[in-house]
Amino acid sequence: MTEILAKYLPERAVVPCLELIKVNGVHLKVVNERVTRHGDYRRLPDGRHQITVNANLNKYRFLITLVHEIAHLVAFEKYGRTIKPHGREWKFVFQQLMLPFIRPEVFPSSLLPVIAAHFRNPKASSDTDARLSVALKAFDPENDKNYIFEIPHGSLFRIYNGRVFKKGEKRIKRFECIEVSSGRVYLFQPNAEVELLSD
Repeated sequence: MTEILAKYLPERAVVPCLELIKVNGVHLKVVNERVTRHGDYRRLPDGRHQITVNANLNKYRFLITLVHEIAHLVAFEKYGRTIKPHGREWKFVFQQLMLPFIRPEVFPSSLLPVIAAHFRNPKASSDTDARLSVALKAFDPENDKNYIFEIPHGSLFRIYNGRVFKKGEKRIKRFECIEVSSGRVYLFQPNAEVELLSD
């Protein structure tokens, strides 16, 4: 298991993560990319705890995702299954579990202040924190995607499922975009990754 984790995690996070996995009886599966989520936690019918994490994540996002999912398991075990999945109990557990990792031996100095800010009040997904999402993307392999906030107003873009939209006005935090085929308006996070289409 150590060799497998070493492929996906920062070097100094491997042993503590292995300990978290063992202590909590986690069955970890590294899976192919799922566009809608980075990972998930599920209690199996036989009582075992299964956590899946996408294989394509960079090592810092993999670490945050793994600990995020372990926090679900720990929060449910500690506070019961009736708590909100991303409520205050989960946030508290997530903060406590992440604290030992928020150090320069694990994360690059450029990421540390952004991660520290995020964990003052962690969100349901690292992607809903636009600042953290953009900072983590710097460690991804190059791709042909753009963030919504980077593309010009009025431009056309395609999302992962092939649907095409036209970028509109910013509404507080998110952008109003019109689906070309239906004319319906959808709201997009500024850090949603899209493929810019040439006119």
